[in-house]
Amino acid sequence: MKKFNIRKVLDGLTAASSSSSAAAASGAAQPGAPRENDAVQETLQSEHFQLCKTVRHGFPYQPSSMAFDPVQKILAVGTQTGALRLFGRAGVECFCQHESGAAVIQLQFLINEGALVSALADDSIHMWNLRQKIPAILHSLKFNRERITYCHLPFQSKWLYIGTERGNIHIVNVESFTLSGYVIMWNKAIELSTKTHPGPVVHISDNPMDEGKLLIGFECGIVVLWDLKSKKADCRYNYDEAIHSVAWHHEGKQFVCSHSDGTLTTWNIRVPAKSAQIITPHGKQPKDGKKPEPCKPILKVEYKTTRAGDPFMVLSGGLSYDTVGRRACLTVMHGKSTAVLEMDYPIVDFLTLCETPYPNDFQEPYAVMVLLEKDLVLIDLGQIGYPIFENPYPLTIHESPVTCCEYFVDCPAELIPALYSVGSRQKRQGYSKKEWPISGGNWGQGTQSYPEIIITGHADGSIKFWDASALMLQVLYKLKTAKVFEKARSKEEKANTDIVEEDPFAIQTMSWCPESRMLCVAGVSAHVLIYRFSKQEVTTEVVQLLEVRMQSEFSNGDSPDPGGEQTPTLPNPGASPSPQESEPPSQPSTGSNSSDGPRDNIACLQVRSSPLKQSPGYQVELVIQLVWVSGEPPQPITSLAINSSYGLVVFGNSNGLAVVDYLQKTLLLNMGTSELYSPSDPYHRQPRSPRKVRQSSGDIPTGTSCMSRLSNLYSESVKKLRSSHFTTCDSNDGSNTSEDRCKSPTSAKMSRKISSSSEPKTDLDAKDNTFTRSRSSSVTSIDRESRESISAFHFCESYPRKMDGAVGPCLLVGTTQGTVVMVALSLPPAVDQRLQQPVGISSCGTMVTLKGGILTMALLDATGALLPPSFESWYDPNASDEEKEKSRRRRPASPPSSQEGPEAQFAVLCSEKQAKVLAMPSQTRVYKHNITESSFVLRADVVQMAGAYCIACFCANGHIMTLSLPSLRPLLDVNYLPLTDMRIARTFCFSNLGQALYLTSPTEIQRITYSQETCDNRQEMLSELFTPVETPEAPNRGFFKGLFGGGAQSLDREDLFGETGAGKASRSLAQHIPGPAGMEGMKCAASGVVGDLARARIALDERGQKLGELEDRTAAMMASADSFSKHAHDMMLKYKDKKWYQL
Repeated sequence: MKKFNIRKVLDGLTAASSSSSAAAASGAAQPGAPRENDAVQETLQSEHFQLCKTVRHGFPYQPSSMAFDPVQKILAVGTQTGALRLFGRAGVECFCQHESGAAVIQLQFLINEGALVSALADDSIHMWNLRQKIPAILHSLKFNRERITYCHLPFQSKWLYIGTERGNIHIVNVESFTLSGYVIMWNKAIELSTKTHPGPVVHISDNPMDEGKLLIGFECGIVVLWDLKSKKADCRYNYDEAIHSVAWHHEGKQFVCSHSDGTLTTWNIRVPAKSAQIITPHGKQPKDGKKPEPCKPILKVEYKTTRAGDPFMVLSGGLSYDTVGRRACLTVMHGKSTAVLEMDYPIVDFLTLCETPYPNDFQEPYAVMVLLEKDLVLIDLGQIGYPIFENPYPLTIHESPVTCCEYFVDCPAELIPALYSVGSRQKRQGYSKKEWPISGGNWGQGTQSYPEIIITGHADGSIKFWDASALMLQVLYKLKTAKVFEKARSKEEKANTDIVEEDPFAIQTMSWCPESRMLCVAGVSAHVLIYRFSKQEVTTEVVQLLEVRMQSEFSNGDSPDPGGEQTPTLPNPGASPSPQESEPPSQPSTGSNSSDGPRDNIACLQVRSSPLKQSPGYQVELVIQLVWVSGEPPQPITSLAINSSYGLVVFGNSNGLAVVDYLQKTLLLNMGTSELYSPSDPYHRQPRSPRKVRQSSGDIPTGTSCMSRLSNLYSESVKKLRSSHFTTCDSNDGSNTSEDRCKSPTSAKMSRKISSSSEPKTDLDAKDNTFTRSRSSSVTSIDRESRESISAFHFCESYPRKMDGAVGPCLLVGTTQGTVVMVALSLPPAVDQRLQQPVGISSCGTMVTLKGGILTMALLDATGALLPPSFESWYDPNASDEEKEKSRRRRPASPPSSQEGPEAQFAVLCSEKQAKVLAMPSQTRVYKHNITESSFVLRADVVQMAGAYCIACFCANGHIMTLSLPSLRPLLDVNYLPLTDMRIARTFCFSNLGQALYLTSPTEIQRITYSQETCDNRQEMLSELFTPVETPEAPNRGFFKGLFGGGAQSLDREDLFGETGAGKASRSLAQHIPGPAGMEGMKCAASGVVGDLARARIALDERGQKLGELEDRTAAMMASADSFSKHAHDMMLKYKDKKWYQL
């Protein structure tokens, strides 16, 4: 039967509807619009798209447990949200998720079997198959009546011990995931004379030398040595402090307990009456011989032996109570030396890595793996001073909270080596010289060869460049923007001018040109930094500073000097800027900051006055700061763009926009948003009373509540910094008018100043009643919403005005009210005159309006190919003049021949609600698509996909959609991720070739693909966790131990715990749940993973062990027979010639 493809049917329907809408639009359009038969031939179909997750990078968020396979060299980390992260060698990572989302309380590897057991806080245990690239659960077991507190799986055993909160121990067969009828009840383990319950089981382990003896630790302080064969307690060890952990000596004659009073007790198994030793590692020893003062609990202890020297004892916690405020510590005791290692974050768990997986051999520890709340540290025990290993994983994404993110796919090939070369000089020194010990797994064999770069901006002002090629992630280079500014000396000085309480250097938005390597960043303190890339070190004596006075258009009447530095209306092309703007001050201007009057002409940050040494890499070219105006703080920058070919930077906020020539270091344009519209513009907004446009709360669109209910998991400071930006962006769909939306310290004052006027609807809004803006009864909220912000920029080579015959440099400006304005740029004709002649700017009026704020804009040529902004090839600014001239090549700005015709370009415009395509230069609408009615788009990008281009959108309701270009046919619509967090909205970004990413937690980046080809190749691209490795040989028992019965004693657990020996367990105790692959798949996988192979291996080991024992006993018998034969022969010779009566 032929497979029915619903997507092809949908394609036909959407194509038919798109062509009919296009025909209707073209019929009503002006003359010169393309006819239907002139439409661009589109190659993208829905078959090219499929959405799936690819890989997750970063530190596991809220870790709770970990385990290590010493043979496979694989690390597993469980989290409080039920996630499971697996790590091998650098670049080998895997992410899994338990469906319940319960915290992972313990992990146990089936060592060298390619399987992992996880125990969750919802009292379930799961068996994971790690022999496939995407691990899956084979079995699950859900306990109904008892809470799981501790698990133990002996090496090369298929029987898992599970301790519970009631103090009982149950045994599970990990092959079939069925309970054994053998149960150790708490009342049989403790003495009959004990009147109280011993508490939960906190430890289970078998004697390294005798598998038949099980050591059980109860929380109250009782430790029981249980004989599995006789089903009774051999010995009981009592201490009056609660137990946290227990560790064996490898010979099985001693064990150590850690207690809640900071003590360590050592016990000989044959002397249960009294502990052999009691020490308090961090306790002060009184002179009168009394008991040391109690310390904090020792949460875990490990006891590891070496052949050549003293044993290691590693413990966490146990510090004295007088060390208040001291960071968490790990203590390493070796012989007479005690090393206390301070950690940056609290310790979650630690493991000592040893040379052998066998517990009955000398352990030979070589490293300690410490899992912290926000980091993973490996300590080298083999070098003096215990240095740490250099971590190869990308676990420092959250070193400072991520505030913004950008993703670039198919970058210039030379970028990654260039960034790596300058970033390699930033690496720390003093690491261990040994290789990273977690070295398991193999890389994927993917076919992706294009370079990918991720840029993250952080709350401390730092910017990190990451190599994201081939599903890996590696930090390349780190830029610290805070170095450009002086640090505030006191709280009083900081409070005077800062508009944010914390993180004044936090990155708000970025614009990067990969070809020219120009970088422009905007921070929350209303500052813009422009950087050039150089391979040479330079010392900047004076940092170039340009201060910009952007004034609210509503507060002109209150300003003492409306003129001043405020640029008036748009200058004519070629007109020079005013003198005070063309000369940037080398030092910050001294504005009025007295307590009597309002602050004026003061920047929020003070630029560094001393010489700035700039290492190879990104070096600051120009600092632009917005200043206070008549007591009003500068508004946060909402949009930013840079063009290396034109030498211009443009940025905007709720007050207007500014254009800066960073080559001449001059301010070209500084104007309010309303000044963009000419008086004859039909979209020009005239102030009118806000009461006339007031609407009832019932008009609020349903999509509004989504954004207003967003919760930000970042610090409150970042929430404050970003609130005003998202308030203006969200107002297009109706907004939450609660006062906590704006956290600015002067928000009340600002609201009063702008309450006299409100921005009305456009003519398009009046015609299209489907889009209404909600108005609260609060005048303050109305005025705050009415401020039209700049939301998007796009530099391009296009037709500035309707029916122009030639293209030229242009700037598209998009606003939060959905307006798109074309601005023409006039550049000097000769390159050598660029630094002498000014750049002219003139507004060409409004092109079109859309519902919702503008998110992205782009230009296509007549064939549907993207026309990227022109750029200048990179050159080293510190190189010689001759080298500069050789490397500086401006890309030709003339349009290609395919653009010649009646309609040479398509302008693609996408807002929070809809997308439109205009024909240029007639500016007539040829295609239109309403993306969403009930929600709004958070992120939209024009991306390359399978040799063509499309619009990719992420909506607040969780839908990811793609639209073809230029016809805007829907190609993909998947309900992927409901927006639960502002962090996702701030960091979600699309890129070319079907790639996208977002910050799924404060510490992790989730990469996804919407490409069918990438989804098909995903298995090949992913890394392998399990690799066939021989298990090390068991330790040699030696001749005398074999002869006299010493050494490790084996136990036939099958006879003891199996159904024939122990019977069946109660069915109501636990419920068995097959894995997602179904019963047959489960049986096959179980047989493959821990079934036949495990049985064969165990049988082989047992057979080899028994053969070894037989060989030793045979040798002993042969020696005994030889001795007997010799004595018999001597006796025969002695009595050979004697008669019977002589004996």
